[in-house]
Amino acid sequence: MSLETLWLLLLGLLLAGYFVLGGYDQGVQMLHPFLGSRDARDGQDAGVQGRNGLGDRNAALDAIAPFFLGNEVWLVAFTGVLFGAFPYLEGTLLSGLYPLIVAILVGLVLGNAAVQLRGRARTARGRRRWDALIVFGGALPALCWGLVLGLLLHGVPRRADGYIRIGTDDVLTPFVLACGVTNALLFAAHGAAFVALRSEPELASRARKMGTALLRAVGAAGSLALLLTLFGAGASMTNRAASAVLAALFATALVVAWWCLVRGHRVRAFAATCSATLLPVPLLGAGQYPYVLVDTAGGGLTVQQAASDGATLTILTAFGVVVIPVILAYQLWSWWLFRGRTGRRHPRYF
Repeated sequence: MSLETLWLLLLGLLLAGYFVLGGYDQGVQMLHPFLGSRDARDGQDAGVQGRNGLGDRNAALDAIAPFFLGNEVWLVAFTGVLFGAFPYLEGTLLSGLYPLIVAILVGLVLGNAAVQLRGRARTARGRRRWDALIVFGGALPALCWGLVLGLLLHGVPRRADGYIRIGTDDVLTPFVLACGVTNALLFAAHGAAFVALRSEPELASRARKMGTALLRAVGAAGSLALLLTLFGAGASMTNRAASAVLAALFATALVVAWWCLVRGHRVRAFAATCSATLLPVPLLGAGQYPYVLVDTAGGGLTVQQAASDGATLTILTAFGVVVIPVILAYQLWSWWLFRGRTGRRHPRYF
């Protein structure tokens, strides 16, 4: 295996890891105001004591609290690998997709700030405003990541100098929009499965019901993207056999996740939504290999063209064998430390 292919696999691993871990963060943010009847503090403002003195909405956020912001390390590592190992791809992507990239960053910053500052609001109206910003901060990145995937799967317009320029007409196409909606709904369903895994039984039950409805919506939106591809208005794949297998695995993961949520198998359901959340990354990578960027003219940027020279990749490999295990060890340690349902093995946070 060449160094270019090895680093491409690592790049995909980091992005898939971020989709899984950052995906449930954004999913819980989107569902946060809808998983409880009302917040305990809101109830106190109205002279009504919340159930057990605890807010259901806060409990949903508490599910992600021990891992909040820590999951962003995968995005940072992905960006570092993209800059170091694939500078030509990085320059092309960031210049062409900068409106969507900026929107993702704005959503992450606003959502993270809102989660941290919500608890300082002294009135119910103030908390509702932070709630709206939390939902926005989860939904905007989830939608934009789906739009980015849709654009890359469909193929991007490249200019004569090799750079891409994405316009509104390129984004507002049925296939790209279907991918954006599918990804946003998938992250929301993933967040519901995570809340069902981490929360107390009553909140977990509501999360399971919401998750099953969201998974049906994911299936409908994903089916639209598949139909558009079958009729020639969707994805442009160079390896159709690999694409078909991965698409089938994605559909299977959705069905398994739905069945497990219905049956109350919370661990299996979360494992299935993890699988569904990460599968779009290998679908893009394996389905378009040896290209890392496919254009609408039928060509593209190959792995060898996008990667740094061999000497640079060799130096980076020495750092990679140290940094990646550290990231994995940190994630495993944090999961082990805060294992169990919210409120049993660690305190409430937000």
